[in-house]
Amino acid sequence: MKITKYIRYSAGTKISYGILEEQTIRELHGDIFGGAEPTGTTVKLSEVKVLAPCEPSKVIAVGRNYKSHIADRNIEPPKEPGLFLKPSSCLVGTEGDIVIPEGANNVHYEAELVVVIGKKGKNVSEAEAPKHIFGVTAGNDVSERDWQKSDLQWFRAKGSDTFGALGPWIVQGLNYNDLLVQSRLNGELRQSQRTKDLIFPVDNVISYISRFMTLLPGDIVYTGTPGNTKPMFPDDVIEIEIEGVGVLRNRIARGTV
Repeated sequence: MKITKYIRYSAGTKISYGILEEQTIRELHGDIFGGAEPTGTTVKLSEVKVLAPCEPSKVIAVGRNYKSHIADRNIEPPKEPGLFLKPSSCLVGTEGDIVIPEGANNVHYEAELVVVIGKKGKNVSEAEAPKHIFGVTAGNDVSERDWQKSDLQWFRAKGSDTFGALGPWIVQGLNYNDLLVQSRLNGELRQSQRTKDLIFPVDNVISYISRFMTLLPGDIVYTGTPGNTKPMFPDDVIEIEIEGVGVLRNRIARGTV
């Protein structure tokens, strides 16, 4: 299948979608989920600001979806996907700062494959799920571990502004069932595992979600993080790399977004 990279970017005051071909962006007009066409305008990647690659109506995430993430915590593998919601306002693109809010002292990275929905779906079967997937990107499900333990809901632990790093672009044509997911903190490899090790594979997760809520074009699903995670601190740089997608890179800051 042909590999296509869809990018969302700003050039001056204009925000556009485009197709990335090496270092050149071909600007698109229209809805990438409903049929966008090239405008004939091109721009160099180095001349734009890369934004979070879509604007979802909802952000859904799966917890505890790798055995390696629960292996040392005496937790039984779940019998069905453990889902939670993150607000779309938490999203930040590559090179944007992940900001540690006041009172947060235990903020962790979580490298994840993120699935982007391309077709409306309700009660989607696993067999039909691939037809509803537009493409994939990289995500960092930033998490404040102390707040996860203390709060009634994960409202602030998972949903604070910038706690949903996403990007750098959406890629079509990859085998999302077997991609390498990695994180590097200040250049040091911290997580590394393939999506074939997901407890609940992508198609199963999409089908399960659609039993309870209608998936809409542009919605995104964080599919879970492997291995162990550690805290991040101001001036750290966290990189999430998905095989075939590229690198999502963010600096850690403290203060107001």
